[in-house]
Amino acid sequence: MVNSRVFITIMLSRTYFSICFFQQFAQSLTFQASTRLHTTSSALFASTASSAQKQVFSSADPLNVVVLKDASSVSQKVQSILEQVALKVIEERGHFALAIPGGSILKMLVNVPSFELWAPKTTLAYVNHKCVPLNDIDTSTHAKAGKLFLSEWEKAGLNVIVVDGAADGELEAKRYQEKLQNLEEHILPRNSLTGLPQFDLALIGVGDDGHIGSLYPNREEVLVDQNGPWVLCVPMKDPPSITLSLPVMRGASKIVVAACGVSDKYPAGKSAGMKRAIVDEETLQSFPAAGLRGVATWVMDEAAASKLGNNYYISS
Repeated sequence: MVNSRVFITIMLSRTYFSICFFQQFAQSLTFQASTRLHTTSSALFASTASSAQKQVFSSADPLNVVVLKDASSVSQKVQSILEQVALKVIEERGHFALAIPGGSILKMLVNVPSFELWAPKTTLAYVNHKCVPLNDIDTSTHAKAGKLFLSEWEKAGLNVIVVDGAADGELEAKRYQEKLQNLEEHILPRNSLTGLPQFDLALIGVGDDGHIGSLYPNREEVLVDQNGPWVLCVPMKDPPSITLSLPVMRGASKIVVAACGVSDKYPAGKSAGMKRAIVDEETLQSFPAAGLRGVATWVMDEAAASKLGNNYYISS
């Protein structure tokens, strides 16, 4: 009887240690597989980012570059495109989704004729916005736009998707994306392949350093692909900014990049920037605006186009 009990005890011990061994072995396999998957995913992301960093864009098609005599003509052209797209989309779908930036584009939208025809069926979002109180007239794009033209558009029925006015950039980006995601698809369509929002018209300005929205050169935000967030926090400055990602900008049904104006300091206007944006060999990180080649219509005055070369002509 004693020997039987000893035998049973030994067998139970062996069984216990075997179970523990196999559990540890299975956990080891799971950990190794997880590590390999993470390593592979990281490598793929790094590869994608590296490819985006190195990609050099071909020059923009001259047919997509509109060169006009002066700043007034550029503003009139931008306003004409806005009205045409708005009325066409409203007739087809019943609602118009518009994205606008800050900066010089705002002045081009002053005194848009007949906005009462399309404003009541329009939703406007910002391409980028600083994380500041909405009523800060010195830094808030919303406040500046309101003073120039937006308050009249809102009185006519236009709906504006505004930031919350908080200083927390990450929180602002998250909340702004949620506001866009909560819009029904007949208000803000989604691309059937990517699921990204598809604005009917996106107006974009270009900084001297090539930034579009708040996507600046030599930063990671411009490399975010279609699988990333719609809205990004850019903590480059204080206060930070939020911006639509490049895939969201590129995904608009129509994209208009506008540049014009000269001054005593810049007698050639934005010619250097437009040359880099349209014809020079550039990557996303060297000059982010180059990422809009192939999808945008470029509208500029003679001064801005003066360095583009003989392939680009003044429009009649």
